[in-house]
Amino acid sequence: MIWIDAIKITIVYLVLMSHFDICISILQDQRTKEPNVAEFISALAAGNNARKIVVACAGAANADIVVALIAAANQTRGQVVCVLRGIEELIISKKMLEPSEIHQIQFVVGESNDNTLINGHFGEADFVLVDCNLKNHQDIVRKIVNNHEENARTGGGSGVVVVVGYNAFSRGSSRFGDGRKTQFLPIGEGLLVTRVNDNGSYNQKTMKKNNGHHHHHDHVRKSNWVMKVDKCTGEEHVFRVRAPRGEAIIGA
Repeated sequence: MIWIDAIKITIVYLVLMSHFDICISILQDQRTKEPNVAEFISALAAGNNARKIVVACAGAANADIVVALIAAANQTRGQVVCVLRGIEELIISKKMLEPSEIHQIQFVVGESNDNTLINGHFGEADFVLVDCNLKNHQDIVRKIVNNHEENARTGGGSGVVVVVGYNAFSRGSSRFGDGRKTQFLPIGEGLLVTRVNDNGSYNQKTMKKNNGHHHHHDHVRKSNWVMKVDKCTGEEHVFRVRAPRGEAIIGA
């Protein structure tokens, strides 16, 4: 009877493992269909022909996003500046990146709401990424937008800038606190996108989705975000292009 019980246990084990493999396969398939926030941000920066990209981090830099920004900068012949709060965050950030990637980033240590940075790197940027995990992220964005609006009015610069807040759901943010009209899109942990135009006008979209708490890095997938701007209406249209299996996507 012992050998019969052993057979039963083996059968149950095999059934459970088969069920487990099916569940894993389903989860992996769901992840491949989930929009990649790093891809989207990269396409948004490249689509706006960003020449100076600045990212303000709450902790260590997000490796996936920083690499995506480097890819965008390579397309536009631009540069990437990463603002970190301290030396510890700088050391951790560099450990997560390849040496070839580190050489393509200018690291700056300091508080992102410091007026020197606002008037300097942030004021010179045409694409800014702000981590909403920063407690004062709304104040940082307000200062950046005000700086570019002033540049547009006084002719001190082009004034044009796209400001993107990421991790919006982690702070319960649905907007940058200005009460302007928002729109929701299912991208990552939530994106807040604001643009200052040539004339200093200001519009905002909110893009957010609660995907739960994922702590893994997504690998680069065979898909790409492409943004097109309607020259007549000024509307932005974002498309996700997926390549057939076995084929690669060439970035826009």
